[in-house]
Order: sequence, then structure tokens, then C-alpha cells
Amino acid sequence: MTPPNTPGVSRRSLLMGAGAAAGAAVAAGIAPAAGRSSAAPGKTTGRYRIDLHAHFLPPEYRSALLEHGHVTIGGYPTPQWSPESAIDFMDRWGIQAQALSVSDPGTSFLRGKESRDLARYCNTYAAKLFRTHRRRFGAFAVLPMPDVAASIAEAEYALDRLHLDGVVLLSAYDGVYLGDPRFEPLMAALNKRKAFVFVHPAAIPDSAKPSLPLPDFLEEFTFDTTRAASMMMAAGTVQRYPGIRFQLAHAGGTLPFLSWRIGVLAQTPVGDVWPKGAPRPSLLGVQEQVRSFFYDTALSASEPAMRAVLAVAPRSHIVFGSDWPFSQMTFTGSGDPAPGLDGVFDSNQRYEIERLNPLKQLPRLADVVE
Repeated sequence: MTPPNTPGVSRRSLLMGAGAAAGAAVAAGIAPAAGRSSAAPGKTTGRYRIDLHAHFLPPEYRSALLEHGHVTIGGYPTPQWSPESAIDFMDRWGIQAQALSVSDPGTSFLRGKESRDLARYCNTYAAKLFRTHRRRFGAFAVLPMPDVAASIAEAEYALDRLHLDGVVLLSAYDGVYLGDPRFEPLMAALNKRKAFVFVHPAAIPDSAKPSLPLPDFLEEFTFDTTRAASMMMAAGTVQRYPGIRFQLAHAGGTLPFLSWRIGVLAQTPVGDVWPKGAPRPSLLGVQEQVRSFFYDTALSASEPAMRAVLAVAPRSHIVFGSDWPFSQMTFTGSGDPAPGLDGVFDSNQRYEIERLNPLKQLPRLADVVE
């Protein structure tokens, strides 16, 4: 899926501008040197990256989580966060700006006014960062899901009044996955605004998953992202709302690996008796939809993961992500935050993934960091 053109700007001029920006950045010393391929880990230097998978926990939000028993998120201890610690992380790891989002469980552990108020608090807090640290932060709005009507109202306020850069949705709410008809009005509202939507995995209740001595963030999170993407394709959500640009966390979970298998249903007798009125699956249709998603590198900046993504989607749909502060144990010291990308991409390609691709999707942030 190609994002809509900026009014008054041709695709050709946009691409030429991106190339000029890359050249200027190289000259300024904030990008890797042009022409160098297969750079050694730690040699891709400069604070140029735009992080589209980074989380924040404003004080009142973190307090609410702990008060309601969320002492871990996906099996990881609920971390501390502050703007100052985020900037310190970015400075040490070559990141110019982060598009912040609230991770699982969003505000879904509350209901009614409490959920609405907490979502508004988080979104307003994020918008204030635009004034105090305008070149360092963007944000995706958290919505008071699964209340669809309230979520539409909050999305309108966050995008139209606060000017946040998009929204974050969890893969499922109360066991109901994205793509379910109950979420249709929200998808229509987001499509109308051509919103960028970051899809983040949600923890599965203990009663609905195997009892394994492994934290959810290792495996279960990737599976739940895959379920959400599969349901949105099967339900026709992706096809009906082409204005929405969906970013899938952690390189799409297992979606790239399973993309052919998910579409194979159409090649069986089941495909001939598909319910009337429901979008009929096809291998071709699934591959086109898989190609339309954006895939972030958070906890997935490895050669196997990236080659799997490239097998199903263009490089222009890969964006950088750190998953900080939930990934902070993997970041000690300073340097290149994603050395594994060097096994697949040369320096110029990394610059596209780590800067140009994210900024093309978030025009407000692009305006302030360029």
C-alpha cells in the first residue's frame, strides 16, 4: 500500500527530496558514508534514526498499571520511563527521534470514564512533549478500546487537535481481534483520516494459552501480531480501508514466514464454499495484502527476520524500531542499535530503513526534524 501523496507534491519530487536529504545528511556526518556496503557492526554512526517502535509510561499511567496489578508487561517487569531517560537512550544509540506509544495493555484494563480519562492523559502528555522536546518525540495515540465510540472520539481529538502522528492499536481486546466487525466504525474513521496505525501485540490470558515457563514477549507476542494481521486480511479490513497504513510490530511476528500458508485456504474445497458476501481468500490477494503492511525491526533486526520480510514486502515498507524501554536489557553502553541489519542491507539501504522510510509516513514529525 502506498501512502497518499502530500498535497501539491509529486511522487517524483518527493523521492528526489528524499535523495537530497540523504545526501545532505551524509555530508553533515549524521549518516553512514555513501557507497559502503556490508558495514561492520558498530560502524554505522550518527544520530539520524527515527524510531517507530518506542514506548512511554507517563507517571500517572505507570501508577495506574501498578495499582491494577500490572507489575509485568508481557512477562517483562514494568519499566521506569522519563523524557530525560529516553533522550539519553537516543543520544547513546544514534536515534534522533522516537514516535512514542503506550504498550500492552493500553488503557483496556480500565473501563468507562477511567479508561477515557487515562487515554486523554497519555495523549495530552505526548502532545506536550512536542513543545518541550519538539525534535525528539512524535507519538501514536492510545485509544480507550474496546469502547469503539469513545475510541473514535479520542482518535479525532488526538489526530485533529493534538496533532499526534497516528494511533496505536493492540492486536486484540478482551480476546476480540482486529478485523472483527465490532471494530468496523473505528476502521472507517481511521481510513477517513488516512491514519498511520501501529499494531502492537497484546498478552493472551493465561487460560487461553499453553502453560510454558517463557515470558509472552519471547514468542506469544509475535503469534498475536500474526493473528491480528490474518484476521484483518480474512475479514477484508485491509482491502476496505486502503487509506490506513498498518505497521506490524516485530517484523510482523510470524506473518512473513506464514504468508503463503495463510492464503492456501483458497486452493482447497473450502475456498469454493466460502460464505456469501465474505471476502474470498486467495493466494494472490493475501500476498498483496501482506505486501501492504509496514514491518518494524524492533527485536527483529537480524538477517533471518529481515530476509523473510524482504521475501514478501518491499524495502520501503521496513521501518526502524527499538522497543525501548522494554528492550533496555539488550542495550548496554552505546553504538549501533541494530548491527544485525548489516547482514542484509548496505549503508544507504540502512539509512532508508532507519530514517527515510519512517519520515515518509509521519509528515508532522518530518517537518520538525528535517
